[in-house]
Amino acid sequence: MKSVVKKKAAAKKKAGVLNAGRPEPGRAGSAIDDYLAVCPPAVQPIMQKIRAIVRKEAPEATEKISYGMPAFFLDGALIYYAPFKQHIGIYPPLKGDAALNKLLAPHRGEKGNLKFALVDPIPYDLIRRVVRCRISEHQAHLAAKRRR
Repeated sequence: MKSVVKKKAAAKKKAGVLNAGRPEPGRAGSAIDDYLAVCPPAVQPIMQKIRAIVRKEAPEATEKISYGMPAFFLDGALIYYAPFKQHIGIYPPLKGDAALNKLLAPHRGEKGNLKFALVDPIPYDLIRRVVRCRISEHQAHLAAKRRR
């Protein structure tokens, strides 16, 4: 019988996620660098640009590998991003406003996560809006949590 870890690894491999492995404790920044270094050369600049966008929009957020993906945390999970065989995925799903949802519709996956096809130009301005929206949603969630 496979262990839970092996099952997760097999599922990720089947889904086509490019996993760089687990970081060493205390090496969050370099773990992200290590992750990006083993990504295919064609996606490295895309991943670096997404990383730079999130760093600029949420400078107080910390980076780490979580669920086998680069992630930013700000009093909890803010955003995850990962390369797959044919797209870049951004998680978790966001609600956004009507105008943003209309723009995101072609990029929505089956569970609402975002998939930006690698065969198309990556819409970095749209990703910036996603990050800003995700920050707003996250802050609203934390504020509501504090009021309880």
